[in-house]
Amino acid sequence: MNIGEKIRNAREDMNLSQRDMATLIPMNQSNYSKIERDVQEPSMEQLRRICQILNLDPRYLLNLGEYASITEQDMSLLKDIKAFIKQHPIQN
Repeated sequence: MNIGEKIRNAREDMNLSQRDMATLIPMNQSNYSKIERDVQEPSMEQLRRICQILNLDPRYLLNLGEYASITEQDMSLLKDIKAFIKQHPIQN
């Protein structure tokens, strides 16, 4: 599935129109439509806003493989574990 399809599916799941999305980003509806049809790539700021509005992980949209399923909460937990291990090394 490409970026445009993922965005369109998430938008439809939230019952938002293309016009609603364009207003929230903000951008014009015609250009937003081009993003969903993969005619135009979103800018980094537009991609950030789309992810915020639709509650999407950018790694999912960008097909970053296995990392697409790692959430920010997962990353925070991993950082905490790493810090704990540094503070409490295993004694052999």
